Amino acid sequence: MRKSFKLDEIDCANCANKLQDAIARLDGVEEVSVNFMTQKLTLTAADERFDDVLDRVVALAADIEPDCEIVR
Repeated sequence: MRKSFKLDEIDCANCANKLQDAIARLDGVEEVSVNFMTQKLTLTAADERFDDVLDRVVALAADIEPDCEIVR
């Protein structure tokens, strides 16, 4: 499954890159793209694991970029 989410308050392209690299290392993430210009995160994961993977992505994002929120 592939879904896109709005990123609220991502501050810079470097922050987006750091977030993308960390998310890409999570188990279950097949593909991820974080675009600073469009303020969008696109996540691909297996259908049956997508919600679990998304929960871990949201938690990781909160640790790395506390001001950034993934709008579901």
